[in-house]
Amino acid sequence: MKDLRARALRARREMTDEARTESSEIICRRVIRSREFSSSRTIACYLPMYDEVDTREIIECAWRAKKRVFAPVLRARRKMMFREIHPESTLAQNSFGIWEPTGGDFVDPRHLDLVVTPTVAIDRQNNRVGMGGGNFDRCFSFLRHRKHWYRPKLVGVAFDCQKVEKITPNTWDIRLYRVFSENL
Repeated sequence: MKDLRARALRARREMTDEARTESSEIICRRVIRSREFSSSRTIACYLPMYDEVDTREIIECAWRAKKRVFAPVLRARRKMMFREIHPESTLAQNSFGIWEPTGGDFVDPRHLDLVVTPTVAIDRQNNRVGMGGGNFDRCFSFLRHRKHWYRPKLVGVAFDCQKVEKITPNTWDIRLYRVFSENL
């Protein structure tokens, strides 16, 4: 898994700024046009780091549509929570360099409709490799034994260069509901 993660991270980091910007715009438009986005009232969306899919267009469109938007916040013992963000929210970088809101209401992850999930690598079966901390998998572990997927719907966003043939998931990994990329 470490080799797979390293290869996918390298591919993502080797994209030009122009290609990353153009691809992020395409991916965001695909998410915004999706039935998952249009039917959601509460959306969680990560705040992008330099080489990730830039999700700010998704967040801004959600605000314009009067949807509530939440961003992940890491707490002690690697517990992930979601805090509401607004255009005027104050952000600060945590110890991992990830931007987080410093104020706002928290929401139980079970009350989210849609979660735009960061990825390092994805496969055709919607398996995901993240940065390796397991934060999303722990937070959404309640989805593991569901026979039907109600909510939240975890959708991954990834550049085409992050696609791999097959990811062998661990028993604790949570599969994505859907993946959006430039061509998917």
